[in-house]
Amino acid sequence: MAYEIEKPDEQWRAELTDEEYRVLRQAGTEPAFRGEYTDTDTEGVYACRACGAELFRSDTKFASHCGWPSFYDPAHTAAVELVEDHSFGMSRTEVRCARCGSHLGHVFSGEGYPTPTDQRYCINSVSLRLEPKES
Repeated sequence: MAYEIEKPDEQWRAELTDEEYRVLRQAGTEPAFRGEYTDTDTEGVYACRACGAELFRSDTKFASHCGWPSFYDPAHTAAVELVEDHSFGMSRTEVRCARCGSHLGHVFSGEGYPTPTDQRYCINSVSLRLEPKES
């Protein structure tokens, strides 16, 4: 798929930290309960750390206690791309930034969380940058 923002691998490596590159560009996962946004309740917008696209808003973030920030809906339907993921012998749905194709995490349904969508977008903190709401 062609993305609005495409860069050579060398440029992504130069612009991202090693951990950001591993997660965003190589579909890695940060360790559970260690991400900077796992437990934050700061109001604002969560943007893609690679390209700055608005992805999620704090009013859809909820405490799932799974070890990663969880949201029940993206900021806009077109903000994320959903891709079938059959890695590691599992069947999951990967969530990517629709603007640059960076890996964000996975989305799960039917887990019984009391959210309006019955979905949990389980997103790596390192894939996001929180832009706090101005007071």
